[in-house]
Amino acid sequence: MTVRYRCDSCGNLTRFDVVATRRTRSFHHFSVGGELTVEDEETLDHIVESVTCRWCGASGASIEEIDAS
Repeated sequence: MTVRYRCDSCGNLTRFDVVATRRTRSFHHFSVGGELTVEDEETLDHIVESVTCRWCGASGASIEEIDAS
């Protein structure tokens, strides 16, 4: 599911700074030459720490999640 945001202060729907922590499990495949390819990445945990509007700088209660459909 994709999360969209809306700034109640200025009406912005398109530009946000999102700080998040993500914990993943992934398969690291190294070639014989030592080059890494990351495959089969699975997100185990995802926490959004803060969202700030790029247009007006509002954050916290001024930012709301909206239906992405």
